[in-house]
Amino acid sequence: MSIPQTISPPIPPKYLLSDGLTDECKKLLTTLPKERSWIASHYVYNYQGLWLIERHLGGVLACQQQFQAQESDIILVTNPKSGTTWLKSLLFTLINRKKYPIFEQDHPLLVKNSHDLVPFLELNLYVDGQVPDFSSFTSPRLLATHMSFATLPKSIQDSKTKLVYLCRNPKDTFISMWHFINNIKVDHTDSKSIEECFDDFCKGLSPCGPFWDHVLDYWKESIEKPNKVFFLMYEEIKAQPKLHLKRLAEFLECQFSIEEEKCGVVDEILRMCSFDNLSNLEVNRNGKLSSGEENKAYFRKGEVGDRKAYFTKEMSEKLDHIIKQKFQGSQLSFLYI
Repeated sequence: MSIPQTISPPIPPKYLLSDGLTDECKKLLTTLPKERSWIASHYVYNYQGLWLIERHLGGVLACQQQFQAQESDIILVTNPKSGTTWLKSLLFTLINRKKYPIFEQDHPLLVKNSHDLVPFLELNLYVDGQVPDFSSFTSPRLLATHMSFATLPKSIQDSKTKLVYLCRNPKDTFISMWHFINNIKVDHTDSKSIEECFDDFCKGLSPCGPFWDHVLDYWKESIEKPNKVFFLMYEEIKAQPKLHLKRLAEFLECQFSIEEEKCGVVDEILRMCSFDNLSNLEVNRNGKLSSGEENKAYFRKGEVGDRKAYFTKEMSEKLDHIIKQKFQGSQLSFLYI
């Protein structure tokens, strides 16, 4: 008589675990509002107006308490799924083009994912109780975050640290978020429908949401402090990449020389950082991040207008109404194709 085999449930990857939480964080979690996340078996917690899963909250707390900004720091800020991978690549190649000449065959971007080259503060450096060693970082330090402006460490808010904010239209952002979360789940029965996730998004319940609060806070800061916060629109970069790369270089005080323009450095940066090039690199087709996500999960389409295949007329009208209310008087509008 054969003995039936028991199949053990898959071991969750690191990004879905919360083993490294401090006692302080665990205690805080018991006091915070919580809701079911887009991964139905997990909760998100509202901390200082930002919806976070447990592991990310631990990283935010540690970062707030420990990170000391330098005035030369450059920090990329995004809502999740707003073109972060692309802009990390552009920033890394732009800032490091003297150290790593763009035409060399062994450029770091060709063998490493941009999330390894430009680490997240709260998701990589300070998560799971880590104490980051910045001694290997050269100046300017290139870092990234999904934190809202209100949750940034005070040393970032109060210093001359430069922030580059990338915003994407909310409809494409939602669809990209929904696909990404479906791709990183271990158990595909552990999911909400697109309609449920859309209702959550409209209530402000999304990864690092509410979307509108995140965007508006940085938009206002960019108007009040244009030398500190540079606000970019994903759709505008897609439409005129060369123009906006040169604007970004000017903001970061690393303008292209006439000689560089003649030699095609600008065009080569854009080619190297293009979706087609990055998504076809071996490291991005078969590699993984240290936290367990497959690199290919960060390369789906990279298009403007992907929402058209998913949004009903009712969904579009509902979100249009919310966006009109939330952004009224801000002079910020979104681009749709």
